Amino acid sequence: MDTNALNAALVALLTKKHDLHQLAYSDSRYDDIEEELHDLEDDFNEEYGDYLEKALEKVHGDLSSDTDVLLPTAYLPNNPEPTAEDGVWVDSEKYQGKQVRLVLLPNPVRLVLNTGKGQQHELWKA
Repeated sequence: MDTNALNAALVALLTKKHDLHQLAYSDSRYDDIEEELHDLEDDFNEEYGDYLEKALEKVHGDLSSDTDVLLPTAYLPNNPEPTAEDGVWVDSEKYQGKQVRLVLLPNPVRLVLNTGKGQQHELWKA
């Protein structure tokens, strides 16, 4: 796996996602940017989906989670600086009673578990 290409694709995807979130829905550019984002997501999942889904399955297993593994793009943050609300909620026996979310981040490409109150735990790195 070319992790540099994976990282570049992830950064491009996150940049486009951030660009879209900066626009009001009424903005004339919104539909075009949204379509570009969907195309990038499709290309990303096609190119890197199998690789990342295997990593996600391992992480879900390590967390003793019954939560379904989703497409890698579901785990992307909404903000350039991820918050505790970004990523996908994961039910984990290891973090019972806590709201934990799994997020896919670049630089380097990694899966991070947000356990709330600003706590993050890197669980996997490409």
